[in-house]
Amino acid sequence: QVQLVESGGFVQAGGSLRLSCAASGRTFSIVAMGWFRQAPGKEREFVATISWFGNAFQYADFAKGRFTISKQNVEGIGTLQMDGLNPEDTAIYFCAAGEVVGSAEYEYKYWGQGTQVTVSS
Repeated sequence: QVQLVESGGFVQAGGSLRLSCAASGRTFSIVAMGWFRQAPGKEREFVATISWFGNAFQYADFAKGRFTISKQNVEGIGTLQMDGLNPEDTAIYFCAAGEVVGSAEYEYKYWGQGTQVTVSS
């Protein structure tokens, strides 16, 4: 089992926020750590993913150029740096761990509880 705990926050439009995801348990089984988000009234969508022991990564189109995903796998921490935030980025953000570096939810076996990110206008 892998346990994931996210931390998020509140920021004003145009600001930046760094999300963290602390992984514990059988972290050696993680191949990829991904981030997803779910805005009010919308389905959950892919944000970004990174290979846990390699250098592969992938971003959703809306995240390219604004968000940066990284990891400190020895410490078991994944991060999502978000810059240039706007109110449309308001959502619950989830980190997830899986065995494939991909953008589909079914590729991720373990999920955090989610953290609220609110961007005020």
